[in-house]
Amino acid sequence: MKESLLEKVRAFDKNGVIKVEIDSAMKLLKDFRARYPFAENPESIETLNPNDIFIPQSKEIGEFFRWLVYYLKPIGHLRSYPNIFGQIRNQFEDFKELLAVTVDRKKSLAQKVDAQWEQIRGLGRDKHIAKKIIFCFNYEHGDVLPIFSTDHLQHFLTEIVDKPSFPAQYVSLGETYEFLMSELLGVKESLPETHPWELPYFSRFLYDNYPPPLKNDHSNETIRRTQPDSETQNEQIHSREFAELLNELQRKEKISGEEYRDYGKVWREQPQSRESLVERLKILLSK
Repeated sequence: MKESLLEKVRAFDKNGVIKVEIDSAMKLLKDFRARYPFAENPESIETLNPNDIFIPQSKEIGEFFRWLVYYLKPIGHLRSYPNIFGQIRNQFEDFKELLAVTVDRKKSLAQKVDAQWEQIRGLGRDKHIAKKIIFCFNYEHGDVLPIFSTDHLQHFLTEIVDKPSFPAQYVSLGETYEFLMSELLGVKESLPETHPWELPYFSRFLYDNYPPPLKNDHSNETIRRTQPDSETQNEQIHSREFAELLNELQRKEKISGEEYRDYGKVWREQPQSRESLVERLKILLSK
């Protein structure tokens, strides 16, 4: 971990202004969750109205996305795209199915990001809108920060960790997002100063102290991964196979989302136990 990180942490928000802003936003987030209690009661997704998404008569954004884009802006910026919101309204039933995946406690973060958001035009690619929805309905689990750009996650890790780990290039977007998120949250939890911080407060710290370069700034070497050697390639292959094993166990409802994360942590932090762990999980899968 880079020494300058702790210095920046201790110098951050000395007057407490940002904390007040974030605390206010977190209260609004709780109000949003009370208004749309989908996580607590998934059946309530059926109460969502198409006009909550987009109002075609006035061409205005609906209340659901007004919360996400405007009221909750301090905990994660989204641009307003009327055409996208109109398309979501046109595929309203598809969107409700995606919301059901978002609040499914048996689904991992990777599975929620990898859900078929791209079937609605404008919600694919890096899935920023989907990721904010996922954060807002899952923040209390502590496994997702309001950082919606995968590139930004990589940038922050590169800036604050001496030798950051990155997933294999051939894993899915959701798996990449979950891996990077876990690595970044590991840094947050490792520091006594940042451990108690609200997740949006830590994200704000990162954006204020390590602003990502503009996309068209090709001169800035945010992340340049070299071609992995054979040992690294083998490591990536084994990690990929282990992730597939966990996914299969979760699909068959033999492990919970929490167990998924716990096994992943054991894999990363106890390499000497990997072989026995895989054998145990394979036996569990066969039962």
